[in-house]
Amino acid sequence: MCTEIETKLKVDSHEQIIKALEKIGAEFLAECIQIDHYFDGNPTFAVTGRCLRLRRQRTGKNEKVFLTYKGTQEEHTFKKRREIELEVADADSAEKLLLALGYKKERVVEKKRRLWRLNDCEIALDELPLLGSFVEIEGPDDKKIADVQRNLGLADLPHIKESYAALTDEKLKKNCQS
Repeated sequence: MCTEIETKLKVDSHEQIIKALEKIGAEFLAECIQIDHYFDGNPTFAVTGRCLRLRRQRTGKNEKVFLTYKGTQEEHTFKKRREIELEVADADSAEKLLLALGYKKERVVEKKRRLWRLNDCEIALDELPLLGSFVEIEGPDDKKIADVQRNLGLADLPHIKESYAALTDEKLKKNCQS
């Protein structure tokens, strides 16, 4: 069983964070576009806090596709939950399979992501059209994640436990009510 431990932080921009990453010797890994297709079934994943996602990730001319299940969040300082992910060769066939099994595509979320590595943690600098700039820090334990967060000067920012899909839904509802 794989467990994901991460924090998500809302930031105004990535400019100072990139400078901090370079200064403390973080390794730049890649820049990519991720298009996440979220599927839901019965009972709904949204109600139980679970997630089924088909991700198309483009890095330059290369594309990889990942099918990911995320379980309910555990009581924890950071966002912690079971994660099962596998790479698939054919995104269209994977989507057809999910639809044939009765899942419905609920939403699509696209983001630009720049990935860095530091102290056994992966740092993602994310830009989302409706939501703005975020930093995600994923690591093996709380201490390493907290150390990276502090080293980047982000220790005072609140942790966001909602997914980008949930944040997007919330933003769209607010926009429709305005």
